Amino acid sequence: MRISVLALDGVFDTGLSVTLDAFLVANALATRAMGGTLRFDVSLVGVRKRVKSTHGLVVPVQPITAQQQPDWVIVPALATTMPDELVASLERPDVVRARAQLLAWHADGVRLAASCIGTFQLAEAGLLDGREATTNWALAPFFRQRYPDVRLDESRMLVPTDIGVTAGAAMGHLDLALWLIRTASPELASMVSRYLLADIRSSQAAYIIPNHLAQADPLIQRFERWARENLASGFSLQNASSALATSTRSLQRRCQEVLGKSPLAYFQDLRVEHAQSLLRSGGLDVESIAAQVGYDDGATLRALLRQRLGRGVREIRADLL
Repeated sequence: MRISVLALDGVFDTGLSVTLDAFLVANALATRAMGGTLRFDVSLVGVRKRVKSTHGLVVPVQPITAQQQPDWVIVPALATTMPDELVASLERPDVVRARAQLLAWHADGVRLAASCIGTFQLAEAGLLDGREATTNWALAPFFRQRYPDVRLDESRMLVPTDIGVTAGAAMGHLDLALWLIRTASPELASMVSRYLLADIRSSQAAYIIPNHLAQADPLIQRFERWARENLASGFSLQNASSALATSTRSLQRRCQEVLGKSPLAYFQDLRVEHAQSLLRSGGLDVESIAAQVGYDDGATLRALLRQRLGRGVREIRADLL
């Protein structure tokens, strides 16, 4: 499998390194344990002769040539954390050139992969319009507002589509590399995962911080404060709207536009977050915790945690051991 990793100035050091290291380990293990019948031919390419990482390290890139057509192109993240910084990065001449190259690769049938902020490059080029995708969960509200035609689900770690695959935040680069290895050999992907002590994750949901998402919009911020104050009372859309001096329709619409979910779904997120915190403190039983987040019994809370996190009460409490 021929893979080109597209590096740009300000590339996220960890994302780039963990991507390259995963394939390095895969090749070594394939040679040692599988007789060398499988190999990933990975090249580091760029639209400039000289590329520097976020920490100022010089990245030795190769020029892009038509003679070296890859099977896959991976777009690592740029190390930007705020929407205004990201917009400025997307408007840089080298980044614009990179998008043109991505479109050319796509036209030639090359499959495209991106993780974290790298997914913005695919979306900015229009390559994700009408398709499902995931991204850095912390910038999901901004992504959703900037690219309304993309069917974003930031709770997922990996979203394959007909053009390639998108992956989630930061260490989602490793999940993306393991996914690509798995397409060639599930056995090898399992070996690489064990070698790197990397758990294979299907969801970002357990890592999302709800109040960080709420900061993207004043109304959602106020809704979040109201929700936290009323977790034990349970959810009422009418009560929430009245307390926020807005209509139920306006609150529903704004939650959908900013968070991609209903007010009730966001309220459930806050329930899950608070319940996890109480479980990890170890001082309360499940029935008492259920009452604090507005449920009549522990069974309902157990079902919610399993549905949202894919983990049960014992697994969450095991984190303390």
